[in-house]
Parts: sequence; structure tokens; C-alpha cells
Amino acid sequence: MADIQSLSDGRLSASQQKAYWDDGYLFPLPVMPAKEAVALRAELEALEDTWRDNGLPLPLNTYKRVNAHCVLPLAHRIGADPRILDVVEGILGPDILIYGVEFFIKEPNTRARVSMHQDLTYWGLGAIDGLVTAWLALSPATPASGCMDFVQGSHKQAILPHADTDDPDNLLSRGQEVQVDVPDDQRVPIEIHPGQISLHHGLTIHGSGPNTTDDRRIAAVIRYCTPDVAQQVADKDYAILARGADRAGNFIHFAPPITPFTPASLALYDEIRTAQAKATMAGTANNKGLYA
Repeated sequence: MADIQSLSDGRLSASQQKAYWDDGYLFPLPVMPAKEAVALRAELEALEDTWRDNGLPLPLNTYKRVNAHCVLPLAHRIGADPRILDVVEGILGPDILIYGVEFFIKEPNTRARVSMHQDLTYWGLGAIDGLVTAWLALSPATPASGCMDFVQGSHKQAILPHADTDDPDNLLSRGQEVQVDVPDDQRVPIEIHPGQISLHHGLTIHGSGPNTTDDRRIAAVIRYCTPDVAQQVADKDYAILARGADRAGNFIHFAPPITPFTPASLALYDEIRTAQAKATMAGTANNKGLYA
């Protein structure tokens, strides 16, 4: 387990920023008390209990896994948390957009895994430095529970060839897997605990194994980008301004939801999902759909 990083007034030091750009990731970073993260988990699980069989147009898991910030105030509240934004500002600067928020859950004692991949491969945003993922643990993420593994320095490469797979245990939308050999000794386990985050670059090769524990492995995953990032494949893309200003105008901005699953937010969700799928699912024969 890595030593917990100390933040200076809640912000990254120059040496921590350098470590991120050298390695393509940084962890573990404390952003809130563990009890607060546990309370967020309880709030999420109460939402699951309320909405699981409540007649939503799509499965509840789809809304949790793709653009949850469109329909769940909890997801936006986490993404807009100033303590997380203070850390991210050390990587992206003062102008920050929320590109996506998702709840990534591995159920206990299941075989679900995530193949080794680079996030930016299918998002249509190009091989950019202006996107960072913050991964907030709401329950322990350990090697036993299927924490992420990162490949140090792999963000310095371009987008590598990936191939779709038919593995039913792969949690990725296309079962996408990078077509390079990643030996076990090159995989750095990213163990973090409730209230801690990890950061990783959009080109960092990463994946995770199954959850062999008796508890759910739950994370809130936030994708942040700078306003100068632009969609290159789909016709349009969407984001929420979290901090600073957007002077580039590359994204359609929208307001976060006030209550869960309003008719207006569900309609917006479908609009965004359809637009982004033109990039994310381009060229695949996989019919699982986006994070099915």
C-alpha cells in the first residue's frame, strides 16, 4: 500500500504535479473524511433501493455507469466538490469542465473485471493531456476487491491499438483491450480507501481484476477536462462548467439536475447518450450498448 500523499492547503505541490506528469497517475490523495465517503455510499445505495424497480426507461445500472451527473444530483455534487476541484486544478489549471461522472461498482465475489485499456481510445477527443480522471473510493479498493492497476509512464505513448472482445465478464462497453503485452510486474496496484482519490491521465494503460471480497467495491469516477478539448468524431458533445470559464465553446453546457430522474433530465440524458455513442461505439459489432 502506497503512503498517503499530503496536500498543501488541499492542493497539489509542485513535486506531486511532476509525479503525475512523470507517471501518468497519482495516489492516494485524501479529499474528505472516510465517514463522509461512507455516507455518500449510503446515499447512493438508498437511491438504488428507491429506483431499481421504479419504471425507468433504461436499466438503473446504465444511468449509474454513464453520465450519472445528468440525472442524479448526488453525482454532480461529488463532481463539483471544491476539495476535488482544488486537487484537479493542479493538473488542468483554473478552467475545469465536468465531462462525465459515473458510479463504478463491482459486486462481492464476482468475476467482473476491466481489461487493460486507455480511456481516450474511443471517446473521440484525441490523444490529449487536457483530461484527467479522479477516482473517489466509497468503499475500500484493494487488490482483493479489484482495485485498478496502472502502467507507469504509459501515458507518454499515443493511443495504442485496441481490440473488442466477447468476454462476458468484461465491464467495458466494447470489451476493449489494448493490444500490447502488459506483464504483471508492470502493473501498479492503486489501493485507495474511502475518502481518498487517485488521478490518472486519459492515456494511462489501466485495468482491474475481480472482486473476491464479501463487500461491494464502489467508486465515484469523475472525468474532468479543459475547455480547449474538443470532440473530433461525434457531431457534438456536452459538459458542465465546474470552475473558471469556458472561452472555447467546444461543448454544449447544461445545468445539473435538482432531483433524481426528472423527465427533463431523462430526455437530456438520452440526447447526450445518443450523441456520444457516435464516437464511443463507432466501428464496433458489439451490441451490448454503452456500458450495458
